[in-house]
Formats: sequence, C-alpha cells, structure tokens
Amino acid sequence: MQKLVLKVNGMVCSGCENRVKNALMNIDGVIKVNASSKKNLVTISLKKEVDKNLVEETITNLGYEIIKED
Repeated sequence: MQKLVLKVNGMVCSGCENRVKNALMNIDGVIKVNASSKKNLVTISLKKEVDKNLVEETITNLGYEIIKED
C-alpha cells in the first residue's frame, strides 16, 4: 500500500474535509482518505499506482489549493 500526503489550503471545516474525501474516494485505486482542515493535510492510501496529477486536479476542482513544497 502506498501513501500520498498533500498540503491543501482552503479547507475550513468538517464539511470541506468530507467533500475532499468523497471526491477522492471516487478515484480508482484510492482505498482511504484522511483530510484535516486544522493541519491543512490530506493523506491518501492507495492500493495501486494512481496519477498524482489526477488527485491534485480533483482537489483543485473543488476550489482548494495544493501547497507545493520546495
């Protein structure tokens, strides 16, 4: 199992967390999603290789911003 951790800006409540979780769970290969508005983190557990761009695009299409780490 693989994990993908993204910093996400714009989540402010449990409703935001649930929107992100529900959207990401629709991606084939995603088995679990934890979203924390307090930590600005989304942790995704994957059972197979998933295109990171698809994951990021799904989050940004909901109106949230991916914070790129240098």
